[in-house]
Amino acid sequence: MLRRRHGMLTASMKVTPFAMMARTVAGIRDRTLIVTLPGSPKGAKENLEAILPQLAHACQQAAGADSRTLHIGGTDKLEKEAGIQPQHTVKDTSVHQHHHHSHDHGHGGHSGPKAHTKPEERPVSNDPNAGPTKRHRESPYPMLAVEDALKLIAEHTPEPKAVKAAVNEGVVGTVLAEDVTARESVPAFRASIVDGYAIVASNHPMVPSTKGLFPVTGVSHAQAGEVAKLSIGEVARITTGAPLPPGATAVVMVEDTVLRSTTEDGQEEDEIEVLTDAIKEGENVREVGSDVKAGDVVMKKGEGITAVGGEFGLLASVGTQEVSIFKRPLVGVLSTGDEIVPHDRPEELRLGEVRDTNRPTLLTAVRGSGFEAVDLGIASDKPGALENTLRDALRQVDVVITSGGVSMGELDLLKPTIERSLGGTIHFGRVSMKPGKPTTFATVPVKPSDSSDRERKVIFSLPGNPASAVVTYHLFVLPALQKMAGFAQPWSLPKVKVVLDHEMRMDPLRTEYHRVVVSAREDGLLYATSTGFQRSSRIGSFKGANALLCLPTRPGMLAKGEKADALLMGRVVSLL
Repeated sequence: MLRRRHGMLTASMKVTPFAMMARTVAGIRDRTLIVTLPGSPKGAKENLEAILPQLAHACQQAAGADSRTLHIGGTDKLEKEAGIQPQHTVKDTSVHQHHHHSHDHGHGGHSGPKAHTKPEERPVSNDPNAGPTKRHRESPYPMLAVEDALKLIAEHTPEPKAVKAAVNEGVVGTVLAEDVTARESVPAFRASIVDGYAIVASNHPMVPSTKGLFPVTGVSHAQAGEVAKLSIGEVARITTGAPLPPGATAVVMVEDTVLRSTTEDGQEEDEIEVLTDAIKEGENVREVGSDVKAGDVVMKKGEGITAVGGEFGLLASVGTQEVSIFKRPLVGVLSTGDEIVPHDRPEELRLGEVRDTNRPTLLTAVRGSGFEAVDLGIASDKPGALENTLRDALRQVDVVITSGGVSMGELDLLKPTIERSLGGTIHFGRVSMKPGKPTTFATVPVKPSDSSDRERKVIFSLPGNPASAVVTYHLFVLPALQKMAGFAQPWSLPKVKVVLDHEMRMDPLRTEYHRVVVSAREDGLLYATSTGFQRSSRIGSFKGANALLCLPTRPGMLAKGEKADALLMGRVVSLL
């Protein structure tokens, strides 16, 4: 044991002379090998690396293995099995390797294990196999400001992907990935903008005044078909949107005419009188391409096709059959926990069971934001089950939203599963906000079945408390979905200034997102009214809420009548 202790001290002394102060101890109790390491992480790592190659042999001896049997073949065999290069030359073979972070003197012709990852690249989450006594007592994840968390989301969320799509109702809510040019002019023919009579109007001296009696020689309705040519001195009855007869230059409104005679059967107009001579050439006529000319850019890359209807109508009017759009991410929603039961299970709850509030609530929120959502069900708290569920989910969706399992409990397995089992990167695991502190954002490399290249998939692990889950969805998940869908910045809920309807207490340590109802009143201002008790587990605080009031981080109160920022989640209530 003294040799192992000496080995650790020798290795440490190569790094710093202060290693002589270390109180390393090695020994055997019963058949257990006991080694103590320095208290600092750096020193512990260096000492452990120094003895790792010999540990297997030491454990065999401590367990009572026959020494003679172990040493058959001599030290050469033992060193080879331990991965140690033996030194058989008499002269000095010390090799000096110089690196920017460490140096190794190969005395004895061997070196310790070599790390191929940086400390910041290694998992910091709890090891699920270590048991509750070995879990972190404090979170290893730094507390980030909301703004810093949003920057990381913007940085690590994948870029949008362009796809071709037919122009139908399915493109509503998407963003264009390319400019769109008009295939056809609108209108495609000279059309009347009123009900009346097509007429030849001109300033030419050979063209008579438009005032007087005119025979009605034809009819032009708003339908496909040929229209007879119109001569000077004639009129043709025409409806709004119908094509002008060849030769016609203007349209007289029906209100500016009087019927003077009918056909013999009384069914048609024979002659009308125009009451004005002020009709000008081109009056009441939409010329070809006066709305849109063929070849014009009608929509630009980055513009959205909204549910208001205007953009879709424009695309349809110019004959657009297909557009390039940014593919909206497919979102999977998963609840975790053995205590969670479906919300619609008719049986009464047993002690410890909790109805699944978050999954249906988040599915509703995702779909209400204009994205397709997939119900991933409820995952067990067992590490293997959770890993398999997440792997299956990441193969079929672009973004996974989980709720629960991100705090400090022994069954909070999401972070270690993401890091240790899925090989993901946790970009942040705590945010300085209220509610929603344990919110976690991660990316995981996934190899699609139809490609050899890995692509990043996104996981948002939201807190289990229902109000926290909904707040953090709107604050963090929605911006990521907007980026992936090609939305223009800023990726966030719309922000407005509101007047407080009553005083609000602030938190001196964390930014708070208070659920409120924002209403418009007769003075033209927006007012914010609290929805009541704001505990993070109380989903009732979202009932009727259409905004999150952003309360700054400082002690004290915001007085009634003061202004603050609010993030709008829904329509403003009108009290006008």
